[in-house]
Amino acid sequence: MKRADALESIYDDLKETIVVTNMGAVAVELYNLGHQPGFFYMEHSMGLASSAGLGLALSLPDTKVVVLDGDASVLMNLGTLSTMARCNPGNLTHIIFDNESMLSVGGFPTATATGTDLEAVARGAGAPNTGTYSDIATFQGAYTKAADRDEFSALVAKVEAVGPTSFAMDIGLLENRFEFARHIRNLRSD
Repeated sequence: MKRADALESIYDDLKETIVVTNMGAVAVELYNLGHQPGFFYMEHSMGLASSAGLGLALSLPDTKVVVLDGDASVLMNLGTLSTMARCNPGNLTHIIFDNESMLSVGGFPTATATGTDLEAVARGAGAPNTGTYSDIATFQGAYTKAADRDEFSALVAKVEAVGPTSFAMDIGLLENRFEFARHIRNLRSD
């Protein structure tokens, strides 16, 4: 399955949530589907989308938060999986797109290409809901169940190591930051 197709299959729901992406391909592919004020693209900060998403989920307990991450980014910050599981925010879904590659920085293989199982790592860290999915229908179904749950979920989507033709986005880093902050402020005042 392609990451862009997986994203498209859940995009309508993502528009209604807070979304934090890791750097690179997933950010661009989500942006290309249509930017929303609740989307925050963590460009130039590999490995930190999960930490930012956890903080947002804990500080906004009545708002659904989705982290769109990659295998290389998760491997850089594995400790966050145990912290997410320990905190168990019912409003947080962590989607890990595993293409077994550091696609955004040259395509070098990651540890998942040689046997590391990120679902098993998340489950071993104590995540109450985990799964690995390799086709659109089962991924979309798992995401829908996770979004309706009141427990933390970590979903691994096995995707092809292909990305967008360009990693450029029209929105600047500061523009995204300030728009996102205003969106969060508005959520808090509702």
